[in-house]
Parts: sequence; structure tokens; C-alpha cells
Amino acid sequence: MIVGIVILALNLRAPIIAPTAVLGEIRDDTGLSAAGVGLLTGLPVLLFALVTPIAGKTVGRIGAEATVLSCLTGILVGTVLRSVGPPWLVLLGTAIIGIAITFGNIVVPVIIRREVPWSQVSMVTGLYSAMMNVGSMATLLGTGPLAAVVGWRWAIAIWCVLAIIGLVFWLFVVRARIRFDAAVAESTAAAPAASASAARRPWREAPPQFRRIVALLVVTFSGQSIAYYTTTTWLPSILADTGGLDAAASGGTASLFQVAAIVGAFGVPLLAARNKPWVPVAVIAALWLSLPVGLLLAPNAFVLWAITGGVAQGGGFTAIFSIIARTAGSDRETASASARVQGGGYLAATLAPPFAGWLNTITQGWTAPVMLILAATLAFTITGLLAARISGRFTEGGPANRREVL
Repeated sequence: MIVGIVILALNLRAPIIAPTAVLGEIRDDTGLSAAGVGLLTGLPVLLFALVTPIAGKTVGRIGAEATVLSCLTGILVGTVLRSVGPPWLVLLGTAIIGIAITFGNIVVPVIIRREVPWSQVSMVTGLYSAMMNVGSMATLLGTGPLAAVVGWRWAIAIWCVLAIIGLVFWLFVVRARIRFDAAVAESTAAAPAASASAARRPWREAPPQFRRIVALLVVTFSGQSIAYYTTTTWLPSILADTGGLDAAASGGTASLFQVAAIVGAFGVPLLAARNKPWVPVAVIAALWLSLPVGLLLAPNAFVLWAITGGVAQGGGFTAIFSIIARTAGSDRETASASARVQGGGYLAATLAPPFAGWLNTITQGWTAPVMLILAATLAFTITGLLAARISGRFTEGGPANRREVL
């Protein structure tokens, strides 16, 4: 299952990142406008927000394995369509990819909660987060050189190999799962019924403490998403305008923001293993705050702030979804919580970068956009610490204590 999660994670960001390396070639070849080209990266994020409620319900109805297969099939079909057709088919393929990845975003926390030992949830969630960043970096670095040799269509189409590998592997996983469930059913009649009952427990029956945690995490992930997507979109421009860097230098510095996420993804589990649940959230919050505060007060140290912010964005994702996986009591609770948290966060992610650009236009500077990032990181800090504090009350003793409190 862990290998399956790794392969799935490699597919959940790479298809979105691939076109960013060849946007100029796509625009010249297809005749898409600047707004149309922007949809190649913006449309999937919008669909994350719009389709998430449907994805959350679908996981509960058809099961995790079927959802994974649907996700990988959608990525494969969307990638092929985006690479072979006219402009409208390029956008249709992009939309299919966005919808498919939405299902993947929701189902991974469900699989982690169900399959991973309670004490290892943070580590596997960190591995999942890190592999999404690895997939993004590999795609970003490889697509440009490939396009120079075989053209942009083949360069972005070739990444569908990841989806094919994922489909083949997960078909074996599904086969093994069917055999395992059959063996359990033969060994005891009561266990499958109890397991099925737990898996079907709806959101309305979730404990009040858990619903309170999820409400706080909606704000936390919204702050995380606003800070991440606004920084990803505008950090090169901020560095170019305020630091006097050329395009290559500003882009290289901004890439540190992405690379450092891997450190954060694995750092959170290490902190969580030896400390109370609020400690990793507090450390990540401090690192998040250092990015806007540093850009405002010590802009010359932009390399340091790019790195600390990058560590924070990788660690923040891991911390948030580890809390969900560790506190949810059923598959449906996990899917519903993940859908609510991601729906709010990705809606904020869709709106924040254009709003930051508008602030830059009307103020003729980057102070207001950086203040937006600061407000988002403050929201992450406050609600994240509250959610971690509440979750810690019934997870310190492990699963048995959690059940007693819930």
C-alpha cells in the first residue's frame, strides 16, 4: 500500500506542472490567448475546489481502490487528450486531469487512515507530500529539454507513463485486497460486519470534537494554500522587482521554495514522534511566518526566506492531513473531512493569486501582496495550533484512547 501511495503521489501534481515549462510553445502552436494558457494551470486548482464535495461522497460509495483506479484512468485519458488535439481539446484534457486528481487528493488520507499503523501516519503522510514535490520537480526539469527534442505535445504526453505504471500496480493491489478481504470473511463473520459498519459511518454521526477539528483545519489549509499559491505565483516577480534579480536568478531562488518542501514533509513526522501534537505545527507556523516577515523587514536575505517558507509549505501539508488521518473514526469521516478541508483550501488558492496581482497593480508595489501572505500564515498559525491542541487530547494514548474519548 505504501508503494502504491508513492506511485499515486507522483501522479497527483506532475500533470499540472508539465505544461508550465512549455507554455510559450503551447500558446504559439495552439493560438490560445494568455488567459487560455493560464487555464492550463489554474483550471485544475479551481476544479479541486468545485469537485471536492463530489469526490468525498464518491470515495464513500465506491471504495478507495476503485477511486484510485478512476483517478489514474482520468489522468491517463486527460494527458493524452491534452497532447493530441486542438485548443478546445487541450482545455478539455486539462479539465479531466483536474477532476481526476481531485479524487486522488481525497482518497489518499482514507487509505493512510485505513492501512497505516497509527504511530506511522505522520511518516507516510510526509512521504506522500514529499513524493508529490518530487514528481513536480522531475516534470518541471524534464519537460523543457524533452520539448526541444520531440516537441511540446510529446513532452507532456510522455508523463502519462506514470499513470500507466500506477494503473498496473494498483490492479495488483486491488487483486491482493480482494483476496485479503475474502480471507478475513472466512475467519470470522463478525469482523467484516463491524468493519463495514465503521467504514459506512456518515459525517453527521462524527463526534463534535472531530467536527470542530475539521472546521479549524479548513481555515488552516486555506491559510496554507493562500500562502503557497500566492508565493509560487509571484515570488519570482517580487524578487525581480525588489531585489533587482534577473529572470534566471529570481526563478532559481524561487525554485528553492519548492525543493525545501521535501525537508518539511519529512521533518514533521520526526518532530511528531517525540513531541506533543502542537509542537510540529508551532515550528511550521514559525517558519511560515518568517517568509513574509523576512521579505518585509530583511529583503536582502531572500534566499533564507525562500528556504524557510519552502520547508513550511511541505511540513504544513503533512501536519494538516496527519491530524485528519489520526483523528478520523471511519473511512467516510476521513473522506468527508478531507473534502471539506481541501474544498475550502483550494477555493482560497484559486482566488488568492489574482487578488495579490490586483493588489500589486493598485498599490504599485509588493508590500500589500506580502501582507496578504502574512495574514494567511497568521491564520494557519492560530487555527492550526488550536486544531493540534484539541486533537492531542484524544490521540496521546493511541487508537484505544481516541475511541474512549470520541
